Amino acid sequence: MGNISVEILLLILSSVVVVSYLFSILSRLVKIPSVLLLMAAGIVLRIIAEQEQWNFVLPVKVVEFLGVTGLVMIILEAGLDLKLTSSKKVVIRDSFLAAIVILAVSIAGITAGLYYWLHEPVLKCLIYATPLSIMSSSIVIPSLHAVTKEKKEFLTYEASFSDILGILIFNFLVAGETFSFLSLGSLALNIIVSVGLSLIFSFLLLFILAKSKLNIRFFLVFALLVFLYVSGKLLKLPSLIIILVFGMLINNFNLVSIKRIQDYFPQAEVENITTLLHSITAESSFLIRTFFFVLFGFSINLKVALQNEVMVVGSILVAVLLITRFLYLRFFLKEQVYPEVFFIPRGLITILLFYKIPEAMQLQQFSEGILFFVIMLSGLIMTLGMMFYRQTASRIVEDD
Repeated sequence: MGNISVEILLLILSSVVVVSYLFSILSRLVKIPSVLLLMAAGIVLRIIAEQEQWNFVLPVKVVEFLGVTGLVMIILEAGLDLKLTSSKKVVIRDSFLAAIVILAVSIAGITAGLYYWLHEPVLKCLIYATPLSIMSSSIVIPSLHAVTKEKKEFLTYEASFSDILGILIFNFLVAGETFSFLSLGSLALNIIVSVGLSLIFSFLLLFILAKSKLNIRFFLVFALLVFLYVSGKLLKLPSLIIILVFGMLINNFNLVSIKRIQDYFPQAEVENITTLLHSITAESSFLIRTFFFVLFGFSINLKVALQNEVMVVGSILVAVLLITRFLYLRFFLKEQVYPEVFFIPRGLITILLFYKIPEAMQLQQFSEGILFFVIMLSGLIMTLGMMFYRQTASRIVEDD
């Protein structure tokens, strides 16, 4: 930390949390995502640090650690938000198709753009295009308070599906697998194994939470979830599916029709656990998201992000994302596309996956300023879309 005293460091950390809370309140009033405000705060903090000549070296591992733990909490939060009922079949189907089609077309478009611009191997361009094509649930979900219930459900499901599908595609690509029936079959088998393991671990964790008489539950749940995630990664399984299925099982426990399980885990007891997990994920996601985006903003070099070439390339990539989303929502989903078309933010998962690109698969001519610029511009577009969005009085009364 160089010449920063412990007292100053503690003052900065506590102030960041307080300011983040104020940003959350402010974002509801001005419709600017709080994470964009946090990134701006990080940029300002960097300017102050440079002027005061604070010797602050930001370890990449710290940002990656916050990103991984935040990812676990976000996926769990998404699982706890996915309520499976017969009345939601249509919205689940539409949001899944939107997520997978928009993701696939965006990856293809960005890959073509990078290949044309850089003239580097297609696989490397494909690996870089995948994180840039993933819709950020860490920005979308906290920003849905101003939209109607139907739009909120659609965007919540879509963002969650985009996260999961994008991570699966990215892990498949960086594993160096060749496209064949064997490799795709292996991926499908891994997913099935992950779902089976997640059901076993879910009931085990449910048993611990339901039968434990201790009040110490927060760090127990957090530690067990991180343990499941890391164990899945070591076993080369899509471990986020384990976390997602756990959240969905807890939130949809009423669908479990086995009477013996119902008798052992009464619905009222499970609902209390669901409330506990909602509280844990909300608090921890807030804290982790706060420090992650402030540190990410601190790491942004504005001189690099605002170079002419970076802005041109970044703008083209964002245009691909926006046009792809508009065309699908307008001509395939055939629904009102406003403000859904503007929900193209890239955030935590995009950043985290960029850190995980193996050195052998990195593009030599790709500037990190493009990543910064795409995240800032896509977030700004969503902000402008939300600022001009207004619900009609009847819809507001209906939602209330």
